[in-house]
Amino acid sequence: MKTILHKANSRGHANHGWLDSYHSFSFGAYHNPDRMHFGALRVLNDDTVAPGRGFGTHPHQNMEIISIPLEGDLKHMDSMGNTAVIRQGDIQVLSAGTGITHSEYNKNQDQEVKFLQIWIFPNQKDVAPRYDQVSIRELAQKNSFYQILSPNPEDNGVWIHQQAWFHMGDLDREKTAAYQLKDNGNGVYLFVLEGNVSVNGQLLQPKDGLGLWETPQVEVTAQDDSRVLLMEVPMNF
Repeated sequence: MKTILHKANSRGHANHGWLDSYHSFSFGAYHNPDRMHFGALRVLNDDTVAPGRGFGTHPHQNMEIISIPLEGDLKHMDSMGNTAVIRQGDIQVLSAGTGITHSEYNKNQDQEVKFLQIWIFPNQKDVAPRYDQVSIRELAQKNSFYQILSPNPEDNGVWIHQQAWFHMGDLDREKTAAYQLKDNGNGVYLFVLEGNVSVNGQLLQPKDGLGLWETPQVEVTAQDDSRVLLMEVPMNF
């Protein structure tokens, strides 16, 4: 097994006033040649947007873009004609493909919105752009990893153009959940949303990230009530 640890306080940081963003991997003005990506996982941004503010219309191409709200309501509009609001308990995917423009705003004037913005390199270029959004509330299971993203349209959660699987783990104190990797050539990147967990003796605190590869399985033990996002992605693509 190989591992790489990214402590929360080692992330890149940009505070634009309306946007407070932490970057697990190189993004914008933050450039770290040792933290360009983890396999097909290119961007993991932990964003807080001020009330009523947001990202104006901007383009994307040939990238799978996933948004997971943690608090508040995020309004989305795009060049395909989609207008939607994503909330805590939802997951959204935008397959940019041949090209798309979109905007994202904090829908509320009286509270911040906090969300994860995740980019995955696709395994197909120049696909038709696509938008999807689902609730993961009914998928939730305590003390085990439940799937919220996969390569398969028929599976639980959203799907993307990549051999990647995302799972969420809501763990009670002292509970352990095991995850079996789907593909031998993949790795797993764990990101702690809440609480403290241990993985193979490594203690992880809120917003820490841990990458593991060349292993068939990962076990996560909660030190207290915890929530973890697990992202399985190809290491060679």
